[in-house]
Amino acid sequence: MRKLVLSCVILSVIGLQSCKNDEKRKEFDAAKAEGEKVVSTTCYKAIYEKDTVDLKLNTLKNGKLTGNLNMKTAASPQKIGEITGEFRGDTLFANYTFVNPGNTTKFKNPLALLKKGEKLILGNGEMQITMGVAYLVKDKPIDFENVKYKFDPAECAEK
Repeated sequence: MRKLVLSCVILSVIGLQSCKNDEKRKEFDAAKAEGEKVVSTTCYKAIYEKDTVDLKLNTLKNGKLTGNLNMKTAASPQKIGEITGEFRGDTLFANYTFVNPGNTTKFKNPLALLKKGEKLILGNGEMQITMGVAYLVKDKPIDFENVKYKFDPAECAEK
């Protein structure tokens, strides 16, 4: 009888603990959803020779950025993908995730965009690949002077 009572007590404690964990999880999910609400949206366009790059950035309540990047270059097929990142000082460090047309493989490239006034400048940096993931090399400077793409603010296209 004593083992039965002890078993019931242990099961009750485990049940109550799991309810507490569910409540904490719901609170965490609510806080995360609140932080991921879009506060503002800004669109940019860069044109270089026959290339056009459209960028849409959503600023989230938690300070991070998400958006879309559409690259139409003369030398390769159009790339449409998503961008996620955050500002560190005046530089947006982000990841650009895209799929080449006719291919199912996802690619992820790091980007660095310097904010100068209302403009964004896509920098050139040395990349390294570690375990299949591309990174900007930390000890190497990013060149924001000799670049192709300088983004000017643009009207956001409604979709």
